[in-house]
Amino acid sequence: MINFQVPTKETVSPTNQAIFEQLEKKVGFLPNLYATYAHSENALKNHLDFSAVNTSLNNKEKEVVNLAVSQVNECLYCLAAHTAIGKMSGFTDEQILEIRKGQASFDNKLDALAKLAKNVTENRGKTDPAVIENFFNSGYTKENLVDTIELVGLKTISNYLHRTTGVPVDFPSAPELKLTTIS
Repeated sequence: MINFQVPTKETVSPTNQAIFEQLEKKVGFLPNLYATYAHSENALKNHLDFSAVNTSLNNKEKEVVNLAVSQVNECLYCLAAHTAIGKMSGFTDEQILEIRKGQASFDNKLDALAKLAKNVTENRGKTDPAVIENFFNSGYTKENLVDTIELVGLKTISNYLHRTTGVPVDFPSAPELKLTTIS
């Protein structure tokens, strides 16, 4: 992996400096991955704007998608960040681990969402029709489907940015996920 430096406030454009200040006030610190977007004059603002768009998914549902996608894409940074955010959203440690596996036995609707997010990501959009049918049967709509796929894309961008740059994770590490295999 290349040695990809995290930019500091002094090394980015005035536009990105202002965004850094806003993020520090909102989050309490400047996450390294957000800072990494600032290597581009436009990417950080674009990412934050896209992250803030209206969606039919609530915050808990968005975290289900973020966790499932980040697990499939093996992004340690996003898994750490969204484990912390998932806890703030009301998920337990056990529920977060289950969501990362692409399921949520504790809630049928979230289970269908986790399965969809995992399947879309694993199959790069060639989603299993049975997974889509289960999603709709659990009460989700076509609007929810489109918004979920949009969120999968957004999270994948962050996953890829971290996987490519390897900038240090500045959130508490997510627990290792032990996947069971059938022999």
